[in-house]
Amino acid sequence: MVPYKKIFEGLEKKKIRYLVAGGIAVNLHKVQRATVDLDLILHLQPKNTLSFIKMMLALGYRARLPVDPMDFADASKRKNWISKKRMLVFSFLNPSNPFELIDIFVKEPKPFKDLWRRRLEADAFGIKIRVISKKDLIDLKRKAGRPKDLFDIKELKKQKD
Repeated sequence: MVPYKKIFEGLEKKKIRYLVAGGIAVNLHKVQRATVDLDLILHLQPKNTLSFIKMMLALGYRARLPVDPMDFADASKRKNWISKKRMLVFSFLNPSNPFELIDIFVKEPKPFKDLWRRRLEADAFGIKIRVISKKDLIDLKRKAGRPKDLFDIKELKKQKD
């Protein structure tokens, strides 16, 4: 089974607006890099967010933290998590496979409409996958600043657009 295929199929079927970021985005920009988790930037509009949470629950995923996953749809709760807990991502995991981890940004790193306009549409597993642009991915990785992110930037810059 291809990891995360059912999630991408669900995102497409439910017309959920999202962008892949992180290591899988690096892979979809044709740079080989080992990664396990799936990082997503959701358009954090209520209807889109609720559709995503309902899809994840229907697929059997659970919140990694002991909170009601529906709380993620509440912008005031996300804001509180950011300010009080310094939360960057809200995680869902597959209870039958704890290596299947989906991290959702709790705040759009840039206005979603701008990220969406510059997106890459990659075809993988017979599915159209929406991916953050290389420039935006490099900006996010630069901001994170971890050694693996700096390495990813170097490798991404070697790739021709």
